Amino acid sequence: MSRLGTEPFIRIGSLEELFAVAAAMEREAIEGYSELAGRMHREDRPALAEVFERLVAEETMHLGNVEHWSHRMTGKGPDLSPLRGAPDATFDDEGAGTVAPELMSAYRAFSMAVRNEERAFAFWTYVAAQSTSKELQKAAEQMAREELDHVARLRRERRLAFHQARAAATDGEGWTLPALENRVAALLGETARDEAGSGRARDMEALAAAARARAGTLTHAPLGETRLLKSVKPEVSARLRPAVELLLDCYLDLGERLPSQAGRDQAQAFAAELLDCLSVVREPARP
Repeated sequence: MSRLGTEPFIRIGSLEELFAVAAAMEREAIEGYSELAGRMHREDRPALAEVFERLVAEETMHLGNVEHWSHRMTGKGPDLSPLRGAPDATFDDEGAGTVAPELMSAYRAFSMAVRNEERAFAFWTYVAAQSTSKELQKAAEQMAREELDHVARLRRERRLAFHQARAAATDGEGWTLPALENRVAALLGETARDEAGSGRARDMEALAAAARARAGTLTHAPLGETRLLKSVKPEVSARLRPAVELLLDCYLDLGERLPSQAGRDQAQAFAAELLDCLSVVREPARP
């Protein structure tokens, strides 16, 4: 279960404030998922756009429930104006707004949504524990139960997405770290040639040499295997940015899992190099 990074800053002292905070949290999620749906449409990923649109619909339904409950309990809709501070953020897109779209999946999207709902549950559990009246405590506990219901529904969606992804895994290709490093080196070299004369070409050439050096190191002294390379979609390995991001994910994975400290240190050092590479790859071409 995801936890809050810190104790909530805001203090809720009335039902009006409670409903205002609940509505603000739902609106934040609606806005976040809407932005992700728009990005997936722009990137021509209609299936993923549909996933985020489903999450928008889910959060919109939650907001409607909050507004209905607010009218029933206070006689009016949620109003943020009396709040003594901004509601704590519980929505986190976990990098989905910037990661290469080829690395997004329905499973990853639902996993993110599950963790967001778990944080909301933790928030309302904390509010219930700190409430100054029985009325507020009961309302916060009901909010927490609602969030737990949302967690259960989204976990079912995540399981379904996992099994669908597993069934489709045969469509991908198996890669090794040295092979993918050499692939990235080739793509960096192509980009350097395409942008010959630009300010980025020399950087790309240096990054390509670094990728070939890592490939050589790993050929002679393998770090280990990562499940992230078991089934790689062709559209990931065919383009520079998603291939670089996949390599970064691989080294971050190995940096956490390898049994030896030396192996973890090397994986983390390679991850740092890939972060530098990614920052250059993401930059627009310079004249």
